[in-house]
Amino acid sequence: LIKDREVCRVYVGSFNTEPINTAKNPVGEQLFLSEQGDLIKDLYDIPHRSCDRKVNEFVKRVRAARIHALIISHLKKQMPSMMGKQKAQDKLIANLEEEFYKVQLAHQLPVGDFPPINKFRETVRGFDFSKFPKLDKRIEDTFTQVLNGDIPDLLKSFDNPF
Repeated sequence: LIKDREVCRVYVGSFNTEPINTAKNPVGEQLFLSEQGDLIKDLYDIPHRSCDRKVNEFVKRVRAARIHALIISHLKKQMPSMMGKQKAQDKLIANLEEEFYKVQLAHQLPVGDFPPINKFRETVRGFDFSKFPKLDKRIEDTFTQVLNGDIPDLLKSFDNPF
């Protein structure tokens, strides 16, 4: 079983040492040679596609880190400075969908980039929101620079049209 999101390609061919018997199947030789050419081309493309996958995976991780930083910063801002911290935190955890939506609107983020709410809720339940660090403007600018500048420049160096 292959665990991959891409559809597997099956190549038709003859891998024995004898020549293709065109008397039994006149179309077979043309098909086998065409498939052999496709297979060789795809084998040469593997390093290029591997690089694209690594860059795409890196982009996903950077976007996830940015969203987590924005959510954590938002939750910290919602906490009172003096009293009622536990009650406010419990309310924020209970209304996490609404808090995600606020972050999404404030920063124009796609909803698909956000972590699963129930898993996030269970993870943050054990933390004190008031002790979360504030999001430094330089860090936010670094995320923006990486996503909007560095990664597109990197892709250009690989002759990637995207």
